[in-house]
Amino acid sequence: MSANMNSRAIAGHPVPGAQDDSSLMELSVAGMSCASCVRHVEKALAAVPGVQAASVNLATERAQVRVPLGMDGALLTQALEHAGYEGQIVRNPQQSSATQGERRQQERTSLKRDLLLAVILALPVFILEMGAHVFPAFHQFIAQTIGTQSSWYIQFILTSAVLAGPGRRFFVKGMPALLRLAPDMNSLVAVGTSAAYLYSVVATFVPAWLPEGTVNVYFEAAAVIVALVLLGRYLEARAKGNTSEAIRRLAGLRAKTARVRRGDSISEIPIEHVIVGDVIELRPGERIPVDGQVTAGSSFVDESMISGEPMPVEKMPGASVVAGTVNQNGALSLRATGVGADTVLSQIIRMVEQAQGAKLPIQAVVDRITMWFVPAVLSVALITFVIWLMFGPQPALGFALVNAVAVLIIACPCAMGLATPTSIMVGTGRAAQLGILFRQGQALQTLMDVRVVAVDKTGTLTRGYPELSDLTLAEGFERNEVLALVAAAESRSEHPIARAIVAAAEKQELLLAPVEKFESLTGLGLRAQVAARQILIGSDRLMQQHNLDPAAFASVADKLADEGKTPLYVAIDGRLAAIVTVADSLRDTTGQAIAALHKQGLKVVMVSGDNKRTAQAIARQLNIDDVVAQVMPDAKANTVRRLQKTHGPVAFVGDGINDAPALAVADVGIAIGSGTDIAMESADVVLMSGDLTHVSQAIAMSRATMRNIRQNLFWAFAYNAALIPVAAGVLYPYNGVLMSPIFAAGAMALSSVFVVTNALRLRRFAA
Repeated sequence: MSANMNSRAIAGHPVPGAQDDSSLMELSVAGMSCASCVRHVEKALAAVPGVQAASVNLATERAQVRVPLGMDGALLTQALEHAGYEGQIVRNPQQSSATQGERRQQERTSLKRDLLLAVILALPVFILEMGAHVFPAFHQFIAQTIGTQSSWYIQFILTSAVLAGPGRRFFVKGMPALLRLAPDMNSLVAVGTSAAYLYSVVATFVPAWLPEGTVNVYFEAAAVIVALVLLGRYLEARAKGNTSEAIRRLAGLRAKTARVRRGDSISEIPIEHVIVGDVIELRPGERIPVDGQVTAGSSFVDESMISGEPMPVEKMPGASVVAGTVNQNGALSLRATGVGADTVLSQIIRMVEQAQGAKLPIQAVVDRITMWFVPAVLSVALITFVIWLMFGPQPALGFALVNAVAVLIIACPCAMGLATPTSIMVGTGRAAQLGILFRQGQALQTLMDVRVVAVDKTGTLTRGYPELSDLTLAEGFERNEVLALVAAAESRSEHPIARAIVAAAEKQELLLAPVEKFESLTGLGLRAQVAARQILIGSDRLMQQHNLDPAAFASVADKLADEGKTPLYVAIDGRLAAIVTVADSLRDTTGQAIAALHKQGLKVVMVSGDNKRTAQAIARQLNIDDVVAQVMPDAKANTVRRLQKTHGPVAFVGDGINDAPALAVADVGIAIGSGTDIAMESADVVLMSGDLTHVSQAIAMSRATMRNIRQNLFWAFAYNAALIPVAAGVLYPYNGVLMSPIFAAGAMALSSVFVVTNALRLRRFAA
């Protein structure tokens, strides 16, 4: 339990009641390019005195830092500056997201411009050098026209322009990082291209410095590598932009203005100026701008983008409405109860952003590897250079240079750094679109391992309130007449059963006659006179006391008892008229949800405070595997612990205040969105609607996301494990195969694009 509670505290959601003298500070970080950057940023932040924990996400470009209350955020941004990155405290998440979006758009524009320029400059270099190698006739043409030396001068000028212009970004960031002994991807590209460029400069202008037979130029390698790396970054930036689609779609649900009644006038004002208590006038077809309570009018509201429920919901005076949903066919007046960051929509966006920025346990393995990866690559490149120089064929220096550069370029750890966070971003975003909110990112991994789903009965499997479930009539009586008389008699009672019967009559628009006499019979039922009719409602004992034999309903009563229902008998004017039951009925999708969980290989356990007979009757009806009945609220957490010891990881699904301890103890707590705030604060996952089928969807989403992450990691590690030795030239002694630095740059660029594109497949997830 303590581990679970601590993980929630780190994620910024302390368990209710826990004392915590720290706070979670979020920063946007610019300048990160690969997994090693993530480690450098985390180390820089963790080194600041007072910092308890730091977690950085490459895909979201955000850092979450646990700091003491009142700590000056400037200390963190200064630490990032010293490490070579730009940091900014996120004070307004919505504004920061917009700013970050603008910055990413500017970065994409800059990359596109630099890419086009690099291609224009590098293409002639590539044609002049590689064309001469591939086509002998072209080589002769160059020699007879401009001459080989002049060709090298042209290549020198164009390549210098590539490195000084579009390629400058790699040197500006890579070389300082190298000098700080914290090399990153930029360092690898800078070292590789500068090695090829400087060698070519020496060969062009002072060939006497090189051993005989080694005077060759590799300008095309330096120029084309820059172009290909920029192409990879541009494609990656475009793909990464798509990973935030869910957030953008949710943010797009916000209304820009609202028609507010103040005094006798109605004016349309910016949404930022609406305050709690304002009366909003809503026309048909308009998007609801704030959370509120309907004060006048009636309409149907499309809440599908918030709850995932396709059917519009009827709204009458007193009903609650949520910002971002769409009014359908009627005019409504509503009083604002939540505005700005306090609306449900803003809280949903905040939850999704926090989940997207989370680090899963699997990421810790990646982080440990990438921490040493770039220094290891530099070492491999140096070893490659030395071995080829000492043992390679002539020209040994040329072979040594080309293979060392190929190792540096192909080993970029971008794919490793993006493998996990991009899948998390897309997975949690898609889940949000389905009405499933991962409040804790870790739940995305933990949910995959769950073996048992423990489900609270009331409000989770059932609707959470009693309804008229059965009304069986004796011969000679008519349903509407009996229901109207019974409801009229019960209207004097405040008992939940009475309210359920009255609600059923009102739903059928039955007219209730006035009650002339009413008497409550403690422990038995009631007696009333309605429209001169004598009404008796109660237990079989009450009927027997009035010489009425309930045996006429014996078979019906036995059937209801088997279903865990307690019947009430109705007598009218001294005749047994009907048998009635009121029950907390099952949700329409409950059976389907349980079947879906079984299909996933999970054991379903119902936890209920009801008596065993009622609980077991419901379990039989739903094909639930096990029942733990007559559980007091404070014992639910202990029930979850017992299930964990017996079966392994447990997910608990609940909706009430009394479920909060069990939600906190479970490996994954899942709260029904229609439940209480305390239940949702204690949960790891929130289902925005009451549809229990979303539990199996959440588990399927977890499994699909983790499968996607494993695919990405396999590709990232397999790619490097397979191609670094090839780039170093291990195949050359067997079949003469060497990898050109140009092909290395292309393969490196494609690896990152593959990882992001694979993650984007989760946008099409449908359980």
